[in-house]
Amino acid sequence: MDAMQQVVRVLEQALGLNGRSESFTRDTPLLGALPELDSMAVLALITGLEERFGIMVDDDEIDGSVFATVGSLTDFVNSKTIA
Repeated sequence: MDAMQQVVRVLEQALGLNGRSESFTRDTPLLGALPELDSMAVLALITGLEERFGIMVDDDEIDGSVFATVGSLTDFVNSKTIA
């Protein structure tokens, strides 16, 4: 399973999307487009990503651009796993 598929799986679980994530692509907008992605859900999503990928996300690394699309979130995770 590639990184984007894993990110989508974490999104599905953390946000309770009930299968809606099956059609997600790199260009699928997240922040502002998914009503489930509120401030509390962002925390659950970050925790899920940390657990799934074995990464640590610092508060100062988080801004809206990270959660703009599935692709931007995947790229962020990839940058953390390479570092």
